[in-house]
Amino acid sequence: MNIVTFGEVLLRFSKTDDMRLSQGNTMNAHFGGSEANGAVSLATFGNHVRYVTRLPRNAMGEACNLRLREMGLDTRHVCWGGERIGTYFFEQAAAMRPPRIVYDRKGSAFYDLQPGQIDWHEVFRGQDVFCCSGITCALSASAAEATFEAVRTADEMGLTIACDINYRKNLWHYGAQAADVLPRLIAYGDIIFGDANEWQLASGLPRLPFEAVDAHYVLDGEAYTQMFRHIAERYPRCQKFILGLRNELSANHHVLSGVLYNRQQLFTTRIYDINPVVDPMGVGDAYLAAYLHAHLERHDDDQHSLDFSLAASTLKCTISGDFNLSTEDEVLALLDSSTIDN
Repeated sequence: MNIVTFGEVLLRFSKTDDMRLSQGNTMNAHFGGSEANGAVSLATFGNHVRYVTRLPRNAMGEACNLRLREMGLDTRHVCWGGERIGTYFFEQAAAMRPPRIVYDRKGSAFYDLQPGQIDWHEVFRGQDVFCCSGITCALSASAAEATFEAVRTADEMGLTIACDINYRKNLWHYGAQAADVLPRLIAYGDIIFGDANEWQLASGLPRLPFEAVDAHYVLDGEAYTQMFRHIAERYPRCQKFILGLRNELSANHHVLSGVLYNRQQLFTTRIYDINPVVDPMGVGDAYLAAYLHAHLERHDDDQHSLDFSLAASTLKCTISGDFNLSTEDEVLALLDSSTIDN
């Protein structure tokens, strides 16, 4: 399948050896960002992925573009301009100490993206799926306008639209409210993905608790079915509603699961008890990317698609950096096993 993804690429700086941001003199650097993470996963699974972003025409922009191409992405429609790449600084969680993220994205090349700078008709020619994200609507008013320009064009051209709600409360500073903007964006979605907090924002319904502490927890399928029936009334276009579930028992001990609703039936999947977690970043991105890959290959097999999604996101927990570098064979091998080696 031919897939278009759109979003800002970030340079992530992380302290080594679980140090705090106030400690030490060394940081590791990785290119990443939610939409790029998903794009790399899709390409690793063998899809043709066209990645659209805005990069500065300088050494860092060229380095970022080279990295994206090395990961198998088609970057011919990158919009060049602006002064710098957005960055974020990540402090790894440890024991009961939560992680910290400090964004530095204001004034980045993507932050200053304007509608009309990308020829979306040319981008979407010959493509099947468009992946959009709520993050691009959070950065700036102009980036939000460019996002809506993209989804409207994708809709006009008949592409399947997959939307990751991707609510980031620390990014909404330009005056718009996420509760007003994100529902308008995801109303274009044929496939919508979010975690419990994001679905709460999108629906106004209280989140259902996910209190798993091990792989034996049993989900309340009837409660999720009722919740998604209400949500489906609000978003009549959507055919696949996907919820990723994660309970963080400690910094390096997470429990993952998920559900999928297809307007007729709710699907649940197993629970993975992951200890230790190597890197928690990009787990949701891996989830949606894996779902799209499995869905596009086996359109009517919702159970397999959900199982594949969860297995891929579980493997991402074992990989350092933003990108999920797990292959399809590795995901299928985990699906065939009854346990994960920790």
